[in-house]
Amino acid sequence: MREIQVSKIEEAVKEMCISVNYVLSEDMSCALEEAVGKEESPLGKQILEQLQENLVIAREDRIPICQDTGMAVVFLEIGQDVHLTGGGLEEAVQAGVRQGYKEGFLRKSVVGDPLLRVNTKDNTPAVIYTRIVPGDKVKITVTAKGFGSENMSRIFMLKPAQGVEGVKNAVLETVREAGPNSCPPVVVGVGIGGTFEKAALMAKQALLRPVGEKAPEAHIQELEEELLDRINGFGIGPAGLGGRVTALAVHINTYATHIAGLPVAVNMCCHVDRHSTWEI
Repeated sequence: MREIQVSKIEEAVKEMCISVNYVLSEDMSCALEEAVGKEESPLGKQILEQLQENLVIAREDRIPICQDTGMAVVFLEIGQDVHLTGGGLEEAVQAGVRQGYKEGFLRKSVVGDPLLRVNTKDNTPAVIYTRIVPGDKVKITVTAKGFGSENMSRIFMLKPAQGVEGVKNAVLETVREAGPNSCPPVVVGVGIGGTFEKAALMAKQALLRPVGEKAPEAHIQELEEELLDRINGFGIGPAGLGGRVTALAVHINTYATHIAGLPVAVNMCCHVDRHSTWEI
């Protein structure tokens, strides 16, 4: 049994909240760079180049990539041979988020009650998902989810008879209706199967997959490629001002489901798909 002080998790979450808001992951940076070569619209190309310049300024000057520094979503994978000591796990994560947003001078965007709308002034509480896995390590993934794109996300409870065409229509409809509101070029996370909430969680997790990494199933790979091509044929383009590059990637996760259902969730993310993973 390996002992890990929760203070180490707190410190890691703090640093990750700051770093994901200052430095975009390498896969996303490369995807934006490749998009410049693919974009046929002069205005679209100019916007993509400005986005790249913005990334450089944020990284070098240690300032947020985007003014919407998101709501923190934290995924924890706890090894079953780990004994956490020194306090509560969730309290440590919330403390890490609180400190990270304060010390990183990041915008506090969370309200404590969804109807009363009073700002908590420290960007907590974060949304936390925990899994117990084999091993003696703790894996932490932090994503700062901006709500311009989050608000454009959808969930569909399709009938099984609607099949793959129903899935395609759901994804395409979501992206088309989002238009410029999700700050394209976007990454589209899709969850197919499971239950109402499982589909949504899979769609969120799909956004964490490195751009360019394909799904393990051949038929899902084909679906991802088809949807990406069709989305980029919409002409929405960077910032919604026209062009070829509306999406950088479509990532699909699947799970078993009930014979009577076909849940489909689409989680949109802007070009600032901020995420980072650390292991303790």
